[in-house]
Parts: sequence; structure tokens; C-alpha cells
Amino acid sequence: MALPIRRGSSPQRRGPMWGSWDPFSEFEDMWSQMGRLLERAAVPAAGPDAWTPMVEEEEEENAYIVRAELPGIPAENLNIELDGSELHISGELTEERPGKVLSRRSGKFAYRTTLPSAIDSDDIDADLSDGVLTVRIPKTEEAKRRKIEIGQHKQITGETA
Repeated sequence: MALPIRRGSSPQRRGPMWGSWDPFSEFEDMWSQMGRLLERAAVPAAGPDAWTPMVEEEEEENAYIVRAELPGIPAENLNIELDGSELHISGELTEERPGKVLSRRSGKFAYRTTLPSAIDSDDIDADLSDGVLTVRIPKTEEAKRRKIEIGQHKQITGETA
């Protein structure tokens, strides 16, 4: 579920006139935290040990890129599906030797995000390298950005009133 979360660089704004406290940046932080909370709530729980991996979504000129941090998870324990325009990443990390203190996550995990409809679902590519899953979803020709020149208009012919 894609929610309106402000990520990355925001437009530079001039410093506030009332000192170093900026209520607008605090509001942006709160907005991001609420978005992450709602994203976690939107993923159906896979059990009491379920968790959500750290995921980064990025848009490039020709594709959408989704990166998920999944250290220690082999490729055979991952499940990546596209259902319409919704991308599902799920899997499970089992503990090799149960110990008294577990310092890493284990159990089932799930992540979902909604992609724009103008994607090429036949050429999706996934790669797991150094604990980072990278899913590349190409855009269709209609969705790619293109520059439109000014002054390149065509003559309109026909009767005038």
C-alpha cells in the first residue's frame, strides 16, 4: 500500500524568523512517521513473529526500483509476486541454532506496495546480492518522461468561422 510519505530531499526553505526551531520540519517528520506506521498496519500479520523489512522505493527514468534489506535470507526462502499493480515480497528466516539471546530478526516477513499501472510486468527483474533484494520494474513507453519542445506546433487547417 503506497501512502503519501515525504522521503528524500525536500525543497529548501528559508530559515524561520523565530530562531532555530522549525515547526514545519517537525510536521514533516511526524508525517513520515505516521506513514510508516500505517504502512506496517496495512501488511497482514503472518503471525506473532512477523516483521517488515527495511525497504526503499525509487523512481528512475525507465523503471521503478524497490530495494529490501534481507540479510541472511537465502533466495529460496523469498517469494516475490505481482498481483495486478501490487508488489508482494514475503518469506521466512529461520533460526539455525536457538540461543538465549537473538540479536537479529527471525520468522516470517511481508512487504506490499502499490505500483503505478504503467509498468511492463513481463520484464520485471529481481536480484539478491549482499543481503539486499533489488526488484526492477520497467516502465511502459507511455510512462517514460519525455521532453516537449516549445514552438514545434503543427498548422491546423480547416474552415474558420
